[in-house]
Amino acid sequence: MRKIFVEVYAHFSKEGEITPISFVWLDGKTYEIDKIIEKRNAASLKAGGQGIRYKILVRSKMLYLFCDENRWFLEFIHY
Repeated sequence: MRKIFVEVYAHFSKEGEITPISFVWLDGKTYEIDKIIEKRNAASLKAGGQGIRYKILVRSKMLYLFCDENRWFLEFIHY
């Protein structure tokens, strides 16, 4: 699996917390993040890399959104 790097719009709190709000897909379309289910430090077991992993819900689909060294990428969750 390859990393799918995306542009992310996020909120930065005065305490330094980063909360992703939306991302821009490869076709240029912006998708709002409906819910952040989990946030933790983790490795991407499928695409490689490590950083902050957000388990997110977007249009009824679960995704992992990683922030790895200030670059954002998506990983799809398959059950």
